[in-house]
Amino acid sequence: MMIPGIIGKKIGMTQVFRDNGKMEAVTLIEAGPCTITQVKMADKEGYNAVQLGFGQAKKLTKAEQGHIKELGKFKHLREFKIVDPKSVKVGDKVDVSVFQAGDVVNVAGISKGKGFAGVVKRHHFKGGPKTHGQSDRTRAPGAIGATTTPGRVLKGLRMAGHMGLERVTVRRLEVFKADPEKNMLLVRGAVPGNRDGLLLISKTTKRK
Repeated sequence: MMIPGIIGKKIGMTQVFRDNGKMEAVTLIEAGPCTITQVKMADKEGYNAVQLGFGQAKKLTKAEQGHIKELGKFKHLREFKIVDPKSVKVGDKVDVSVFQAGDVVNVAGISKGKGFAGVVKRHHFKGGPKTHGQSDRTRAPGAIGATTTPGRVLKGLRMAGHMGLERVTVRRLEVFKADPEKNMLLVRGAVPGNRDGLLLISKTTKRK
């Protein structure tokens, strides 16, 4: 059963030591177990994918109950594209054993919300000078307009506004350890989101 990914929950970060004594920062992820709730075929839905269920929901709507049936009360449903949908079936379990140490993965999640932020914090602007009478321009964006042509503020201009709370994917992170008994995945480096935040972990090609 070749499932390229799994749903998980961010636990936090810690430090581990490699065999050579080098210390690494890793993120602990509670990955799975997940249940296949739907298998999608290219001849019917237009693409091959599996839908996984993760987490325990307190209550489901009538539509959700009809979709999941007797498989369980899942809080989260997410899809992963696969090559051979005939190799899996509804009800199959997916756990962290789909990964092993040394694998390279992409981790997607919702970044931490920072609220309203200025251009220095949000876009890393340098800010204005601190001298020559510029007492209130230290963290200001500067001019945002153009000349007569086009005579307006261009769309997509980097300005102050809501920061964070967006889907972010961190690519090519190394799996340090996969523990199926504890449903625990240790990934080298940081991943998006707060503690207990939902994560999608999927395999990718190894770094060069």
